[in-house]
Amino acid sequence: MSSPPALMPLSLPDAAWRHSDVRHALIDRQMGALLRWVQHHTGASRGRIAMAIGMTQSRVNEIMNGRREVHRLDVFERIAEGLTMPDSARQVLGLAARQRASAVAFDLAAWPEIVRVYSAQDAAAAEIQHAARATGEIDVLAVRGLGLLGLSNSLLRPHLDRDGDAPPRLRVLLLDPDSPAARQRAVEIGESTESLSSGIRTAEARLRELADAGGGVEVYRYRTLPVWRVIRLGPVLYVGAFDVGREGHESATYKLVRTPGGPLWAGFRRLFDALVEDSTRII
Repeated sequence: MSSPPALMPLSLPDAAWRHSDVRHALIDRQMGALLRWVQHHTGASRGRIAMAIGMTQSRVNEIMNGRREVHRLDVFERIAEGLTMPDSARQVLGLAARQRASAVAFDLAAWPEIVRVYSAQDAAAAEIQHAARATGEIDVLAVRGLGLLGLSNSLLRPHLDRDGDAPPRLRVLLLDPDSPAARQRAVEIGESTESLSSGIRTAEARLRELADAGGGVEVYRYRTLPVWRVIRLGPVLYVGAFDVGREGHESATYKLVRTPGGPLWAGFRRLFDALVEDSTRII
């Protein structure tokens, strides 16, 4: 039985969508927190909220009580419509704007691509793992990828098992262990070329295990000097940088969402796809 269409949408003042609690709920896609805030500050009953967003009251209760999370794009869209969410809030949530942005310029304050900055990857780890459990697509641009995928307790690997459900499509770009760039990177971090190359090959072997188990895994070797470290989890990017004397996970990590006309998300996605085209697939 399909859900009823949204009826009697709720309307919140523009200032409400700029409130820090609302913004954090949108960034983290925590719809339970968002709906609880709406109920508290509008006085709307859960039945009224259910009517606005086209859900049954029991489903709204589950979301607001934390017993169910929202992952489907069409449900995010239904909530946005029912709450008459402005475009600035829709974009933070990862939805397309209802109004086309100007082809010439747009207000960066209204269309922020960088929605959060972390001091290092560890500070974003819990959020990244939460998103990895739900997304259907993962792209990773790394040097050796051991801390992300190559070990049993790596950041992403435990969250690829979906308890019988289809695993996410996984594309991984790793530095070619036999390339001059690998030798240069080893010098930059004060490590032997043999050690760095061995770590890359270990990650490749573990990713081959995933592929052999039936996962949708593609692994490529690139040969250019690594600059950016990228994790894409569906519509969200986490970006860090490789520098002399510093590993990528030690870099500040930027969380990016796609915005209309925004160059950063689109640029990093294009960078990844271009590297795939110019690299050698090994798995």
